[in-house]
Amino acid sequence: MTTSSQIPQERKLVTSIPGPKSQELHQRTKAAVSAGVGIGLPVYVERAGGGILVDVDGNQLIDFGSGIAVTSVGNSAPKVVEKAKNQLDDFTHTCFMVTPYEEYTAVCEKLNELTPGDHEKRSALFNSGAEAVENAVKIARHHTGRTAVVAFDHAYHGRTNLTMALTAKNMPYKQGFGPFASDVYRMPMAYPFRWPGNPETIVEDAFEAFTSAVHAQVGEQNVAAVIIEPIQGEGGFIVPPTGWLAKIAEWCRENGIVFIADEVQSGFCRTGDWFACEAEGVVPDLITTAKGIAGGLPLAAVTGRAEIMDAVHASGLGGTYGGNPVACAGALGAIETMQSENLPARAKEIEKIFRERLGEIAKKHDVIGDIRGRGAMMAVEIVKPGTKEPDADLTKKVAGLSNSEGVVTLTAGTYGNVLRFLPPLVIDDALLGEGLDIIAASFDSALS
Repeated sequence: MTTSSQIPQERKLVTSIPGPKSQELHQRTKAAVSAGVGIGLPVYVERAGGGILVDVDGNQLIDFGSGIAVTSVGNSAPKVVEKAKNQLDDFTHTCFMVTPYEEYTAVCEKLNELTPGDHEKRSALFNSGAEAVENAVKIARHHTGRTAVVAFDHAYHGRTNLTMALTAKNMPYKQGFGPFASDVYRMPMAYPFRWPGNPETIVEDAFEAFTSAVHAQVGEQNVAAVIIEPIQGEGGFIVPPTGWLAKIAEWCRENGIVFIADEVQSGFCRTGDWFACEAEGVVPDLITTAKGIAGGLPLAAVTGRAEIMDAVHASGLGGTYGGNPVACAGALGAIETMQSENLPARAKEIEKIFRERLGEIAKKHDVIGDIRGRGAMMAVEIVKPGTKEPDADLTKKVAGLSNSEGVVTLTAGTYGNVLRFLPPLVIDDALLGEGLDIIAASFDSALS
């Protein structure tokens, strides 16, 4: 795996976490930055690369978060840095809608090639995952002439007004920010660990629950789009049972509804395929991407069937910064890295390592109710022993202990009881093993 050659790929703690310089910087942050911007671990990063974050105190932390699935090729991937630097030398901005440039077109060509399906496609570039989702909904409504949008329990689609309406979790994403966009409907998610019925018939039962609810509450003829994360992210890395996603997509086709796959978190090799939909051969009408697309630079996209994408009138899509040339150059470098290093295969190797080690922890501690995920998008759901009652306090404690020992670990889940792991796909096995040793020790310590 290619990493930043200047940073030794080893964990090193020279101070407590956070160290004195980070603590000093954090006081400045609290005086300057809105309290509404939450910070999970206030260690201030000075350099980063591969699987290591170096803070201002000289500590080297193992990165099991990747900036929430963004730095899949590492924080300073050579091809990303080289292409972005070259573009900076040329120009930083013109606005593609005013005077276009090749880099935007080249990224769209790559997206049209790499996303699921061999049909003719078009793409449009934006700044963030939420912006991509908003535009996907706009496109679907314009194409169908309908207005209703269906989303799911435990979904996360962003923090703008429309995407908050699509997002399921109230706190911290929606509390106090309403009213939200209208004509959005929420349906039950096929969540295997918490499905109330027979686990052997979950695919049929969850599909029946979905179609019945849409028919009764909305009417199929009124639905412009169904939007779903093929593997839910903030909701807790929920992987629906095999076959359910394909049934939803087929039902959408039968009813003239645009099927939108939100692959902002699961896309770009994260789950062992270029896109999570591919594991079941599901081909979405529209797919939204961001996060891992550009090696840490802000870029997002909507890619989809040409007849849907081209249905929008000229200038109906766009934005001042969308498809910024430096971000596009970085994306071309990130995609080149993913292809040359076969990062989908690496994600599958990472999954194997995580499943084995998390399974060992689960055998020792019955607080792990479920191990799930795919590729380098893995999680454990933490519950009170002998039950499915969420234990958010224990989850927070384990994450905190891991952080204090130099492993950056994230939590998630509607109930705050999911420990999630999103290591860079270029991380080496030694760092993975050491990080998992610390996770195991954190469970031991939290439960002692």
